[in-house]
Amino acid sequence: MKIIVLSLCFVTLLISCNTEIKPETEEQLLARAKAIHERVITLDTHCDINVKNFTDSLNYTQELDTQITLPKMKAGGLDVAWLIVYTGQDSLTDKGYKNAYENAMAKFDAIHKLTTEIAPNDIELAVSSSDVERITKSGKKVAMIGIENGYPIGLDIKNVEKFYNLGARYMSLSHNGHSQLCDSNTGEEKNDWLHDGLSDLGKEVVLEMNRLGMMIDVSHPSKESMRQMIELSKAPIIASHSSARALCNHSRNLDDEQLQWLKENGGVVQTVAFKSYLNTKKEDIYQKERKKLLEKIGDSIHESGNNLFVKKWYSEGHWNTLTKAEKQEINDGAALKVLLNLFEKKSKTIANFPENVSVTDFVNHIDYLVEKMGIDYVGISSDFDGGGGIEGWKDASETFNVTLELVKRGYTESDIEQLWSVNLLRVLDEVEAVAYEIQKS
Repeated sequence: MKIIVLSLCFVTLLISCNTEIKPETEEQLLARAKAIHERVITLDTHCDINVKNFTDSLNYTQELDTQITLPKMKAGGLDVAWLIVYTGQDSLTDKGYKNAYENAMAKFDAIHKLTTEIAPNDIELAVSSSDVERITKSGKKVAMIGIENGYPIGLDIKNVEKFYNLGARYMSLSHNGHSQLCDSNTGEEKNDWLHDGLSDLGKEVVLEMNRLGMMIDVSHPSKESMRQMIELSKAPIIASHSSARALCNHSRNLDDEQLQWLKENGGVVQTVAFKSYLNTKKEDIYQKERKKLLEKIGDSIHESGNNLFVKKWYSEGHWNTLTKAEKQEINDGAALKVLLNLFEKKSKTIANFPENVSVTDFVNHIDYLVEKMGIDYVGISSDFDGGGGIEGWKDASETFNVTLELVKRGYTESDIEQLWSVNLLRVLDEVEAVAYEIQKS
């Protein structure tokens, strides 16, 4: 009996050794990545908006020259876009607060108009993870709202609840420049601070956001502001659009100590596809050669109708000398498109033309963050229409390329699902749970 069993084992071993496991072909990998991309909920936490694109005649149902539109979301398989109520930092005065509040309300109104009047059959506003799941199952796209800069709150903390009731589910307390709530990362360059972290009002706002169930965003505030927010907050926090400082030394990115704080807090960092936050050296080399080529092309063409040479207005130095009206006339005209189209064609014919920052660089940051923090604490953002966009993910129509690169690097479907949406929505759920307990008590 032993001899028969051993013989059968030997035959099985021979068969196993002779059965080759064929490597996955490019076509098979592509098909697998597409299937994963279709199954997971893809969520981008940062897409800026312009209220001019939310009118009856000009809106996101059309193929606009913006990086986010409904056609682009459908083409790229992007399910959820956090549309941003952004306000640039201005003076800490009554007039400044009033203007900021009006700007914020105009953007809230624009987003609500898109989801209730312009395209209610195509996109719907979500305020919770259950909303996201329900809406995506219905086949619609999802809009969520984040606030970039708490400046529009002014000195009235009641505005936090007003913005929450309008659908805002995260807010950063500053942008580029110190707000009345906290210091910005921009103070790092000259070690110039206004509050040494959070102001007294900022501390109240953190607690109010906890009470309401609004996620605290630390992408723009200073490191000390972030430390104090984590110390004070009863709920996890997020970095809605930041990357790894160890790979790209920019104050907008998070260093290893901040990553550890975020992990211990149970939050998430949404890796951002912003060129100068991913690979500054590569971006600088590319832009230098790009400018040379654009100016060379610009010598031979001019703006039809007003004889403005493209070289004159493309060059950053010359551009800054133009009036607001001249800039608007150029942007509304055809010369910019002509110039950029010629550049795209010409650059591809030049041997060794520098590579642009790409999806490869982007996923390098995801790899680093996952290695440092673990898969549970990392997500994805674009900063589209706010400076974001890279080679391979220039707009929402190319969203699949991110999933494809993740598949190529060996991430499982479960990993990819976490990165695209599960981690961020888990934080939102936990923030809501904290708010429930606070309100109950």
